[in-house]
Amino acid sequence: MENRPPRNSFQNRFVVLWPWLFVLSIILFFACIRLRVLEMPLERDEGEYAYAGQLILQGVPPYELAYNMKLPGTYYAYALGMAIFGQTIAGIHLTLIVVNCLTLIFVFLLARKLFGTIAGIVACASYGVMSVSPSLMGMAAHANHFVVLFAVPATLLLLKQDENKSTTTLLFSGLLYGLAFMMKQQGIFFALFGWIFLFWRAARDKTIFSAVFATRSCAFALGIVLPFALFCLVSVLAGNFERFWFWTFTYARWYATAMPLSNGLALLKNHLQGTFNVSVGFWALSAIGLILGWLNRELRGRTCWVSVFWLCSFLATATGLYFRSHYFILVLPAFAILTGLGVVAMQRALRFPVLHDVFQSLPLILFGLIFSWVVFYQGQFFFQLPPLRAGASLYQYNPFEEALAAGDYIRGHSAPDARVAVVGSEPEIYFYARRHSATGYIYTYALVESQPAAAAMQRDMMRGIESQKPDFLVYVSFGLSWLVSPAGSEEPIDKWFDQYSGRFFEPVAVIHRNAAGRVECLQGDAAKKYRSMPDDYLAIFRRRT
Repeated sequence: MENRPPRNSFQNRFVVLWPWLFVLSIILFFACIRLRVLEMPLERDEGEYAYAGQLILQGVPPYELAYNMKLPGTYYAYALGMAIFGQTIAGIHLTLIVVNCLTLIFVFLLARKLFGTIAGIVACASYGVMSVSPSLMGMAAHANHFVVLFAVPATLLLLKQDENKSTTTLLFSGLLYGLAFMMKQQGIFFALFGWIFLFWRAARDKTIFSAVFATRSCAFALGIVLPFALFCLVSVLAGNFERFWFWTFTYARWYATAMPLSNGLALLKNHLQGTFNVSVGFWALSAIGLILGWLNRELRGRTCWVSVFWLCSFLATATGLYFRSHYFILVLPAFAILTGLGVVAMQRALRFPVLHDVFQSLPLILFGLIFSWVVFYQGQFFFQLPPLRAGASLYQYNPFEEALAAGDYIRGHSAPDARVAVVGSEPEIYFYARRHSATGYIYTYALVESQPAAAAMQRDMMRGIESQKPDFLVYVSFGLSWLVSPAGSEEPIDKWFDQYSGRFFEPVAVIHRNAAGRVECLQGDAAKKYRSMPDDYLAIFRRRT
């Protein structure tokens, strides 16, 4: 009898494991890039999430001491990460590394299920290099990273349910979509994709009016609604429901409808131009994938599927028409899968009987060149800049390094129960100082926007600070911490601040960048001359005894 290799031979195991070796290499590569700038100062969105997560760990519910329009899922995610890794900058960025690594695995699995192993590896590498890109502010632990962490496995479960017809699988898919929504309102567009897929399948199978479809729809809807319903109950019990609803729906609606279409399109154009050198190769592969996928009868159905997935992802990115760089993280999974489709579709188009292996390797070589160019183009940021300089290169004209110094100063010069009021949009100061805010208005953007409640918000903030009698005031002079709308504020808060601080406080420190570009903290008599500072600054005031 002819000798045959056993089923569990080394070759068979290698066939199973080699894709995961690639995925592991991709994960380690990008984790090392993130680890190198682990101590990069937090930007203000990270500061908001960090402060809210810190409050949760102290037993303070969301929207009690920190008001904002975002849903609270990312607050709890931060709290969990800080409970594991510590309430530090490094702890937050370690949480992001874990989130990013998990998302890379889910993107690989989803792309592999749709278009095969090669597409999965290409999509994984594409998502990795784009999600860490400074052009998308990918180093910061924005809520968008947490949205896709749940949206991608939710979509993977949706595909699995289409095979096993399990109502339980559909329930868990809806639950993950619900958690994606709780991370940020834009996550609802991924749930919309889930509904489109369900109705399309039911229409194809002619089961829309069947009891089976009704049962599955109820299970899917229950999963989506459950996280939100549970938090609403928690908010009611905490007595914060009215404030929660106002900020996350009423004010959020004003904010999302304030941007004119022409301005939004201009912002989109600017973003595309600014990221052209990084993304042009991936756009080319995605376009090739769409064209060849539609022309290939075997790939057409799945190409249609990923096109709708991309469209829903883009709608999430386009909400409000602000088109900020980190919003595009929401579209990266679909974009990466389209890139994987482009490589696979080209391989299928190049199936020639002569030199088969050579032609099949050409799309992979092309992708390797594009990937290498993107890494090389961003190489200085990835491999050379130290954390402080990396942060400065990303966030010019923002006081994020100054905020770190301000928080350290307050923490070192106050009791643990001291109250602080930051007049400006720098919530990271509360996190660094580990002190509670004397006002829930951790951002002043809403107070100076052209929106119906701006004047009332200003008065509410002033009264709140006066009644709380904070031990420290911090005034932020940086324009990007205010973004005053020309038709916004009716009652300028800066005039109130001058009067209030002059009556009850004295300047004790001024933090700014000196002529050498280094952040320095001026104290004593030098701090009292803050009004004559030639550049932007953070002024710290202490209540007079």
